[in-house]
Amino acid sequence: MNDVDLKITGRMLVDGTVMNGTVLVDGGRIVSVTRGRGLDDEDAAQSAAPAAARETITLHDDEVLIPGIVDTHVHINEPGRTEWEGFDHATRAAAAGGVTTVLDMPLNSNPPTLTVDALNVKKACAEHKAHTQLGFWGGVDETNLGTGMLKRLWDEGVFGFKCFLSPSGVDEYGSLPYPKLEAAMREIASFGGQLIIHAEDPRELAAHGGHVTDSYRSFADSRPAECEAHAVAQVVEAVERTGCRTHLLHISCGASLDVIREAKAKGLPITAETCPHYLTIDCDHIPDGNTAFKCCPPIRSLDEQDALWAGLVDGTLDFIATDHSPATAAMKAGGLAKAWGGVSSLQVGFRAVLTEAKRRGLGLTDAVRWMSENTARFAGFHDRGAIAPGMRADLVVIRPDERFTVHADELLSRNPISAFDGRMLDGVISRTMIGGVTVHADDFNEAGDPANLIRRPYATEEPAPSGSERF
Repeated sequence: MNDVDLKITGRMLVDGTVMNGTVLVDGGRIVSVTRGRGLDDEDAAQSAAPAAARETITLHDDEVLIPGIVDTHVHINEPGRTEWEGFDHATRAAAAGGVTTVLDMPLNSNPPTLTVDALNVKKACAEHKAHTQLGFWGGVDETNLGTGMLKRLWDEGVFGFKCFLSPSGVDEYGSLPYPKLEAAMREIASFGGQLIIHAEDPRELAAHGGHVTDSYRSFADSRPAECEAHAVAQVVEAVERTGCRTHLLHISCGASLDVIREAKAKGLPITAETCPHYLTIDCDHIPDGNTAFKCCPPIRSLDEQDALWAGLVDGTLDFIATDHSPATAAMKAGGLAKAWGGVSSLQVGFRAVLTEAKRRGLGLTDAVRWMSENTARFAGFHDRGAIAPGMRADLVVIRPDERFTVHADELLSRNPISAFDGRMLDGVISRTMIGGVTVHADDFNEAGDPANLIRRPYATEEPAPSGSERF
């Protein structure tokens, strides 16, 4: 074998098993994966040809090499609300948390990504600030529905289109009433696109929107599980009529799982996710008045949490994404009734899931499957989510059994507000690599790489490309 850029030896997660192995990387891609630590190992001697490497990384005994996390649900908020987060802070935090690919939501940036012009503005903002791979979702509301703009955004490489059934929380991004939802589905299905949906029923919300006190339970009761489950049922009916490929965001309750399970049994093109905060936090143990935990849908009871874990294990839920939605301290002020709803978790979400998975008798393999392999597949990537020849060398070195305490003021997000502040989690990230280049260890590159901006890969029914499409 010719000389390569990088050789990594040690324990690694390959095909669902942690094994001793050697990975060779060249040109940003994995060119070889062999069992054994090196050529002195009998297995490796039988299966690998010698190769000189310009850089060698030898893992410590407590470290494991895993594929980078692919987070498909992140609010970066630039341009327009960069003080909430921004591309530089978000992708630094992502890399520090083992996240190597981020898909940015079409809001709460301003302008939102409802037009090609807005997409281009966002790309220009991100070009020299992306420390990880970075792609973009488009949005759909009544302003761009039926205008031809959705197909134009699709052709420009967005990963799909987000809509809200209830108010989005920002004036510049409208919701879709149910008749318009079906129209959006038909339009998006006409060119093979994908719709992703924040499913809470506006009529149910209006009926339950009572007085919210400092008790988190009172906030959760103002957006009860039936608000979500009823909306999910309406979405499923629309999918049956239109055939639109549809994804349900941030599922928070067991009642929704019952509807999704039935829809999947019918073969409908529906996927669904949940989030770290729903899987790891019990609403009855949230301190009164602590707005770091406010999100929509709200965090629910331990019974609902148990149902979500069961949904992951049986495949009703396809994967986990963070729904990282940070805001300033001023936006999080005013109590649970008025504060901005969103949990900031990009840097710690994977480790929070890993910790709870281990407590429930699951482990690293499961967490990586739900937050790397399955998210990559959902987004259409052929070149990430696993350690295998031909894959991008977007890799993470983690010490999965080492514990650490989350300190919000030490996180790399712009605003030091976290629902995980003070929690002890498993999994210290030693190193994060993008294309075989270390972007997180002791420091970062001085500037982001324009090559990190990516567009939607080819559809799964088409031949796999040699690499992800770039803008």
